[in-house]
Amino acid sequence: MKFKIDENLPLEVAVLLRSANHQAITIHEQQMTGEADPRIIEVCQQEERALVTLDLDFANVRAYPPKQFHSNLVLRLHRQDKPHVLTAFRRALPLMQEQPVNRHLWIIEETRIRVWGEDTD
Repeated sequence: MKFKIDENLPLEVAVLLRSANHQAITIHEQQMTGEADPRIIEVCQQEERALVTLDLDFANVRAYPPKQFHSNLVLRLHRQDKPHVLTAFRRALPLMQEQPVNRHLWIIEETRIRVWGEDTD
């Protein structure tokens, strides 16, 4: 699976994904810092990458219907410090082997992970 890591996340999220044999690139690595959401999602679509972000706008299924967008994984956390974010994301990694990521919206929270897509609508 291919992922793009938003600039609002620690770079270590890409490291975690790579260590789980996924392709991951960061907004920083692509020199896209400061780009608007529509541009970021457009590039994700072109590259067929799932976006991993803290930006709750990408959890809006009306604006970003899972059927029409490659994938969005949105971390919805009460705390956004690096250790907390990495702990929450680590919990999602094994589930990515069991649940579909492509054409799905993932909401990663402290106590649960919710997945929406064509098969869960």
